[in-house]
Amino acid sequence: MVVARFVYAFCLILVLTTMGLGCTTFGVTKSASADGSIFIGHTNDGFSLGDIGGTIKEDMVSFRYIPAQNYTPGSLRPIIYDPNSGAKLANKGISYQGNKTQDFDTIIGYIDQVEHTYGYLTGVYGIINEYQLMSAECTDYSKIFPDAEEGKRIFYSSELSNIAMERCKTAKEAVNLTGRLIDDFGYYGSGETLIFADTEEVWVIEMCGGTPSGSGGYWVAQRVPDGEVFVAANEFRIREIDPKNEDQLFSWNLFSDAENMGWYDPAEGPLDWAAIFGAGEFLNPYYSLQRVWRIMDRIAPTRKLSPYVDGPFTREYPFSIAPDEKIDIRDAFDLFRDHYEGSVFDLAKPPGGGAFADPYRVWGPLEDDDHPSHGEVKPGAWSRPISTDQCGYSYVAQARDWLPDAIGGICWLGLSSPSETCYAPFYAGIYDIPAPYKDGSHWDFDMNTAFWPFEIVQNWARLMYSEMMPIIRAEQVRLEGAVLSRQTDIEAQALKLLEKDERSARAFLTQYTNSTAIENLDSWKKLFEILVVTCRNGQYNDIRNKTITNIGYPDWWLDNASYQYGPRVYDLKSLREIPNVRYTGRTEYLASADAIGYIQQHQLKNSRHLVKPARSIAIQ
Repeated sequence: MVVARFVYAFCLILVLTTMGLGCTTFGVTKSASADGSIFIGHTNDGFSLGDIGGTIKEDMVSFRYIPAQNYTPGSLRPIIYDPNSGAKLANKGISYQGNKTQDFDTIIGYIDQVEHTYGYLTGVYGIINEYQLMSAECTDYSKIFPDAEEGKRIFYSSELSNIAMERCKTAKEAVNLTGRLIDDFGYYGSGETLIFADTEEVWVIEMCGGTPSGSGGYWVAQRVPDGEVFVAANEFRIREIDPKNEDQLFSWNLFSDAENMGWYDPAEGPLDWAAIFGAGEFLNPYYSLQRVWRIMDRIAPTRKLSPYVDGPFTREYPFSIAPDEKIDIRDAFDLFRDHYEGSVFDLAKPPGGGAFADPYRVWGPLEDDDHPSHGEVKPGAWSRPISTDQCGYSYVAQARDWLPDAIGGICWLGLSSPSETCYAPFYAGIYDIPAPYKDGSHWDFDMNTAFWPFEIVQNWARLMYSEMMPIIRAEQVRLEGAVLSRQTDIEAQALKLLEKDERSARAFLTQYTNSTAIENLDSWKKLFEILVVTCRNGQYNDIRNKTITNIGYPDWWLDNASYQYGPRVYDLKSLREIPNVRYTGRTEYLASADAIGYIQQHQLKNSRHLVKPARSIAIQ
């Protein structure tokens, strides 16, 4: 069978897993939000490269505003091959290789161009267009991921999302266009989830490649019920497909091909999209499901969802969930800033978090290995947090139906890891974005780009995370709070200008957006300087009062680090022979310098002792 060539071709998708392309995405419907707007969120967690506006850039750290354009009848739109799909370009041997930028401008095919395209913001994947249509994405592990091939399979999700931004005004329109393009021109690479949302609805479309003929592809779409929140994290989330359900759409060949391949028997019940076409967890058990559980549990704790499930296709977590309380923009930011704090998976807690509660981890054996074969149990893995250190950028896009499109649509964009970033508003009606946001590279350190001021703060904070994070958090509150507090006034000014002249209103929004984004960058550069001075050499240096305090290590860490065997006495051998010597934090001063003798004299009464600085001991 032809499809068998594509099934479980793990080597094709290892490019994605080993590079950490594990995005988290969510969609918040109108009645689930505090102000009646719609939110969608996306974290771009990888090191991928791509073509943006005709220039080879890194999608992790570079953005473009593509203006609305007119085209002559008969024009063709080129479709660019995306090596980040995990698929090769058939017969050419082209694929992503480390940090090389080869063949990122390879045209794999053409489709008819429309006479007019809409303006939109993109980071390789489309983000928001001038009509408040928004998009977010995550990669999924699917059974079928064929190579790209000219004339047969020319689309990956990145180009599909951009074309939707160029041509569509509503989420359902975007879903229908995306599905039609997959049907007509084929799909290659990894499975994908795209969220499309507008001022009224949130739709989810999931897709993968491959058919018995090797062309086309498969896709399903489902509307998120109003009042609920959808979450996805690198695993298909749509389950049973009902042809009579008006809130579902799917490819015309889905049922027939599933039967022909022996994957689906109608007599056994509804077709389960995720279980039939998905391959389960993206990299290891709970890699995806922990993040789905975490967001759902945070917004609906009364549901008491279990963090442990019976497998990747669990029924524990529904397609979407109603929050206990309505969600505002600050809540949406905070969902992305999570490391499982306070939960059973808390990455900051000891001993894993170290002396200063660092919630980030160097990958363990399983994270940096091939996807395990069937039945194979690999060494364990760290929990995969929502805010992860390989994140290049994240955003929460917002659509508001009570405002004109140019003003109502906003992309709140932050670079580097969400927990240590600061979100800045990019309005849908802008004409351009600041230069630092157009350029950037993981491989070239440059504080004049948007990425590195945030990335260096995130990296530096890991030296003493528990000490530096409150300083970072205060700056987030100050800057994001200032933007939110003046938002009403800024938008009132834009409305007045819009009543007279659209161009003036858009120019005003562009100037405001750009100045706010640059303010964020400048503030983070200054924040880095403050962090360097304040926590220099493991001490707290009070810049205002010019005082220095030793931060020191917590007692539990000193105890586990064998601190009692440090250079405190001459007779180290005798000290080590004392059983169960532990750090206690209490100090008593002796008239005699014979601290060892004192401990030995008392060890029968209490063996948990520690010698601290010379001529003193600590007793528990």
